[in-house]
Amino acid sequence: MVIDDSNTIRRSAEIFLVQAGCEVVLAEDGFDALAKIADHQPSVIFCDIMMPRLDGYQTCSLIKKNARFKSTPVIMLSSKDGLFDRARGRMVGSDQYLTKPFTKDSLLQTVATFALPAETESNQ
Repeated sequence: MVIDDSNTIRRSAEIFLVQAGCEVVLAEDGFDALAKIADHQPSVIFCDIMMPRLDGYQTCSLIKKNARFKSTPVIMLSSKDGLFDRARGRMVGSDQYLTKPFTKDSLLQTVATFALPAETESNQ
């Protein structure tokens, strides 16, 4: 799942992931994502930090507080590469931090880090 209020970022991530054989669910913001997570049960979630209504930290915190999705990896996306942002992401339970603009390689490498071996084989 890719959660980002930027259509460009969502579409770029979708293209990279689909080319790699992944199924992708897109969400425009935290509320949109929370409505879709239960239905689609993503194996990895990319979440932008700066979004309207419900920011990435709040979204990540809500995902991680749900027992069903507590172990689902959440990777924070941000154009800022600051120590404070990384620390705050860790505090709400994020598993990794990816700086935008990301490359196809960095995105796919992150997915490979968190995808289960069985899922990786079936998605390629």
